[in-house]
Amino acid sequence: MTRQKEQRLELPLFFPYKLSILQAAISDSIAELYSGEFKLSRQEWRVVAALGTQPNMSAKEIAAYTSMEKMPVSRAISRLVKAGLLAQITSPEDRRSTILNLTEEGNRIYQEIVPLVLEREAFLLSALNSKEREQLDALMEKLLKRTQDLTKKP
Repeated sequence: MTRQKEQRLELPLFFPYKLSILQAAISDSIAELYSGEFKLSRQEWRVVAALGTQPNMSAKEIAAYTSMEKMPVSRAISRLVKAGLLAQITSPEDRRSTILNLTEEGNRIYQEIVPLVLEREAFLLSALNSKEREQLDALMEKLLKRTQDLTKKP
């Protein structure tokens, strides 16, 4: 019987690892903008950003929209409601569901943060020329689709 050659994983060269390091570095640099002065957690910022982009969502819709788990979304919503940044109303279609929106204060904070995060994004992407940015977008879409193919149930 032939023995398989032992494989070694070189973590610094492993694509998923490199991608997670990049993602963490980018997230940390963006988090500096909303966590300091605005005292928002990542989850809270994602909820605020989601509702700033797409108002009138339920917690379940926010979780799907942001690709976050339901529990962190629920905790973030509770803190944001308590802080007066989110308003809740009972859904007219389903009395068990709550529709969420930014309050006036929540919208003010959203409007203050958006230019800061867009400026940070522009700075990060300025390392690439326009063709490289297009390629990056296309490659990310391609990899996302490939990853989704792995999770499809037959």
